Amino acid sequence: MKLISWNVNGLRACQKKGFEEYLSHSDADIFCLQETKLQEDQITLDTLIYHTFWSFAEKKGYSGTALFSKVPPLSVKHTIGHPLDSEGRTVTAEFEEFFVVCCYTPNSQEKLARIDLRMDWDTAFVSYVSDLDKIKPVLICGDLNVAHKPIDLKNPKANEKNAGYSIQERDDFSNLLQVGFTDSFRYLYPEKAEAYSWWSYRFQAREKNIGWRIDYWLVSDRYRENIMESAIESEVPGSDHVPVVLILK
Repeated sequence: MKLISWNVNGLRACQKKGFEEYLSHSDADIFCLQETKLQEDQITLDTLIYHTFWSFAEKKGYSGTALFSKVPPLSVKHTIGHPLDSEGRTVTAEFEEFFVVCCYTPNSQEKLARIDLRMDWDTAFVSYVSDLDKIKPVLICGDLNVAHKPIDLKNPKANEKNAGYSIQERDDFSNLLQVGFTDSFRYLYPEKAEAYSWWSYRFQAREKNIGWRIDYWLVSDRYRENIMESAIESEVPGSDHVPVVLILK
């Protein structure tokens, strides 16, 4: 089974840069999107082979997530019980063997202006996925807006007080793993450096590979033996993020 997650940073813009060709050629069983930045009537996509589920932000041109699946889910949910649900930050789909939770985690913003709200979201999210995990295994994907370890970004020292690498955010991510989840990429590649999924548009960061790994596939611990591959498709254009791929037995 092939699952893909991609922060497209505006699906309409990404569509003009080959999104549909990538979607078609990827042949993913489940394809998750973050930061779609659109409303229901603002895009037409060729997704005939997929059942599609969208979470739209109330604010136009902002946030938003989506989940496409070849197999119809048993159920779909668009909230986790947090005020930021209004920003369309999650889609949860239940399948026979597992849940898939597509998430676009709130950014703490410059000078950590939104850190308290981010911490509150993290607490709610851990509770939400922990409850799901009591029912059946959970696959969590998306732009989780945190580089967990120094190996996960180019300049860790310079970013210790910045959004995405603050001690608070890293501690919260550690807590998420400790309640029963495995970072699929680090499970397979614990020492692989300079493997990033996001680069700033500034300073030719992508060309110089000055990046961060903030896009993930996490898997319930008891399901991790099913992980066959976890990959970052760093050559794919269309966004400041690239797709991350999970292959399961």
